[in-house]
Amino acid sequence: MPGFLTKRRATVKHHTMADSGHTYDRRREEMVKRQIEARNISDPLVLEAMRRVPRHLFVSEALRHKAYEDHPLPIGAQQTISQPFIVAEMTQALELAPDDRVLEIGTGSGYQAAVLAEIVYRVYTIERLHPLYLRTRKLFDTLQYHNIVTRYSDGTMGWKEESPFDAIIVTAGAPRIPDILLSQLAVGGRMILPVGNQYTQDLIKIIRDESGWHQASLGGCRFVKLVGEEGWSES
Repeated sequence: MPGFLTKRRATVKHHTMADSGHTYDRRREEMVKRQIEARNISDPLVLEAMRRVPRHLFVSEALRHKAYEDHPLPIGAQQTISQPFIVAEMTQALELAPDDRVLEIGTGSGYQAAVLAEIVYRVYTIERLHPLYLRTRKLFDTLQYHNIVTRYSDGTMGWKEESPFDAIIVTAGAPRIPDILLSQLAVGGRMILPVGNQYTQDLIKIIRDESGWHQASLGGCRFVKLVGEEGWSES
C-alpha cells in the first residue's frame, strides 16, 4: 500500500507516457464540450478534472484513438472503462469538496479514480481482479497520483479501517445496496451506485444525515455486475 502524502492532490504529468500531445488535448477538450457540458454537467471542479485527466492512457494502445468517444471501451478481464459522460455524471452527483475522502469500489481502468483525485484530498480504491489492480497501481505511480490509495480486495466489503468516508462511488451494478457500505458513509456523506439486475440498473444517489439514509434515482444505466460477498456471485 502506498504511503500518504501531505499535499492535497497530485498534479498530472500529461506527457509522462508517450502520446500525440496536442492531438489528445484537442480531443479531450472536444469531449468535455460536446459530451459533458452539453448534457448539463456544470460543476467547475468536475469539468476541470475531465479536462486534465489523459483518458487515452487508461486504455490499451490499440484503443487510444477511441478514448474520447462517447461510449465505454473494453479494458480486459470482461471489464470496461465507462462512457465519459457517466463518469462526469456520477462525479458531479457526489457533490465533492477539496477536503473530501472518497471510497471507490471497483478501480477498473483507474480513470474514475484519477478524475476523483483531481478534485479531492484522498481517494481509496478497491479492485478484486489482480491484473487490473497491478496495472492501475503502476499507472497511478507513473502519473504521480500520490493521493490515490489502492487495495486488492473484495470491494463490496468496503474499507472499514479508513471509514467513515465523505463519499462512496460504486462502479459496477449491484443487486441491492450493501448495508456494509452504508455503515461506512459519514453523516453528511453521499453515495452513488447502480442497482438492479445483471443487465440494467438504476443509478441511485444516497445521502446520509442525522436522521438516516435517503435515496433517489438518477435514471437508468448499464454496468458490469458487482461481484463479491455483498454483490453478485462469481458464476
